[in-house]
Amino acid sequence: METLDVLVVDDEPGIRSGVSRILRNFSVSYPFMDDDIQFNIIEAATGEEALDIINSKPPAIVLLDNKLPGMQGIEVLDYINNNQLDILVTMITSYASLDLAVKATNIGAYDFVPKPFTPQELKASLENIAKHYFLRRMTRKLHKEGKQVRFQFLTVLSHELKSPLNAIEGYLQMMQEKQAGDSIDAYYDMIDRSLSRIKSMRSLIMDLLDLTRIESGKKKREFVELDLGLVAKSAIDTMLPLAVQFDVSIILENNLTEPFMADPEEMEIILNNLISNAVKYNKNGGSVVCSLSNTSNDLKIVISDTGYGIDINDIPKLFHEFSRIHNTSTKNVSGSGLGLSIVKRIVDMYKGNIEVQSAINEGSSFIVTLPLKNIVEDIAGI
Repeated sequence: METLDVLVVDDEPGIRSGVSRILRNFSVSYPFMDDDIQFNIIEAATGEEALDIINSKPPAIVLLDNKLPGMQGIEVLDYINNNQLDILVTMITSYASLDLAVKATNIGAYDFVPKPFTPQELKASLENIAKHYFLRRMTRKLHKEGKQVRFQFLTVLSHELKSPLNAIEGYLQMMQEKQAGDSIDAYYDMIDRSLSRIKSMRSLIMDLLDLTRIESGKKKREFVELDLGLVAKSAIDTMLPLAVQFDVSIILENNLTEPFMADPEEMEIILNNLISNAVKYNKNGGSVVCSLSNTSNDLKIVISDTGYGIDINDIPKLFHEFSRIHNTSTKNVSGSGLGLSIVKRIVDMYKGNIEVQSAINEGSSFIVTLPLKNIVEDIAGI
């Protein structure tokens, strides 16, 4: 439970003690808040005393009477506004001073409570203030984190695209200047390398777009009863040209007996990434097996290959963003380093699990387990 400091500024001891008594065991709860909010009451009898408290330990909320001995409440409000303090102010005022209360809200007070007030009126006011406090804090957090995400996105994008663009530009200049002679045959290798780099850049951009859509929550998820075997077959067909190039065979073992409710695009991302990696990190003449099965509770996707394998110490790094495992066998394999982190995020969204079994030079198996029962209701919060 979160506790907010509330400074009550009033020269009437009965008002201060009444607020303390009303709010002592009072808490605010909304469905969108992670924790309930309760209140810690601090008292001040004058504006000057209030400023001392504000300057030493600023409260989250100030309940402020305007008619005070010495400095008036409106002057305390001016001080808070002029110093841009992150404090929500509610004026406590008599009915005779409602015009002043309205003026105070126009110059920065959040609300006003006319006195004498009932416990229900005070609690209702604090509920609104607490909600506003929470939403304002979340907006600032999202704004700050949004800037950071955009900065990271652009930094990674510029860094990852700079090298292949420089290489392609260099190859084009060599061809433009005919540095290898007049025969087109002399430039086939440069063309192949350029096309490979363009493919890698496209993969990076698509992976980044997938990642940002998933993280932002803006991707609309559509759950349908899915034939996962058809999705797997489509992923295999997509990878066949590369598999043929590497002389890698891909086998589909579909043993599903239960329907599966899922978003087709998300399942496609999982299978495309895992099958693509199984082909790219395989050995010439190797094989990939995509196995689909289920129990009464879970669906299991297992992608196994006969490839280079992964050192046990590198397995925990696999699902980190922009993490790629390099060794002498895989140094020339292209990729964004985002695919497995995207797979992990989607699996987590389904409250599932992904594990890796691997040994150097003996291949790898990626095992995805997803719950079958009530998955749509759980995800949608029904």
